[in-house]
Amino acid sequence: MSEPLDKPRVLARRDLASSRLFRIEEMELRFANGAERTFERLGGNANASGAVMIVAMPDPEHVLLIREYAAGLEDYTLTLPKGLVDPGEDIITAANRELMEECGFGAHRLEPLVELSLAPNYMRHRMQVILASDLYPKRLPGDEPEPLIVETHALDDIGALLAREDFHEARAIAALFIARDKLRAEPSASLLW
Repeated sequence: MSEPLDKPRVLARRDLASSRLFRIEEMELRFANGAERTFERLGGNANASGAVMIVAMPDPEHVLLIREYAAGLEDYTLTLPKGLVDPGEDIITAANRELMEECGFGAHRLEPLVELSLAPNYMRHRMQVILASDLYPKRLPGDEPEPLIVETHALDDIGALLAREDFHEARAIAALFIARDKLRAEPSASLLW
């Protein structure tokens, strides 16, 4: 393991632009070697409490995926259920709520798996991945503009998902591999259901 580096010193911060969801921040930094650089990053809403992505297992071999419109790509994508943590919620409560809103199921068992980031040089967003099992039917109204399509896929056949044109979100792919490997390593995993 290498020695920890001294973090750069923040000389100045400025908000360049903001919207309902995002904030663009400029940061002037001085590194330990004296080099100075200006970075821009995409920040979230100041009131945001984080986000969750759920690997929901209706049985030991399958996972629930949702088909939703991705405005950034201007197309429908297949992905895992996910959403923001509301103020005052913890990640477990948020994951169960999002699962109920997006898939029509709640979970008796919810377990944090990993925290993921995406483009950390430019974004400060982090997402908590939660493994959900022992599901039961429960629907809550969500904020989606149209009903989401819920699909069931074999967790051991991630390769088939990767071959699809509509399944490509890096965080969802990583979450599935992490969940699959965790479940394979647990000899008593079938006892969760």
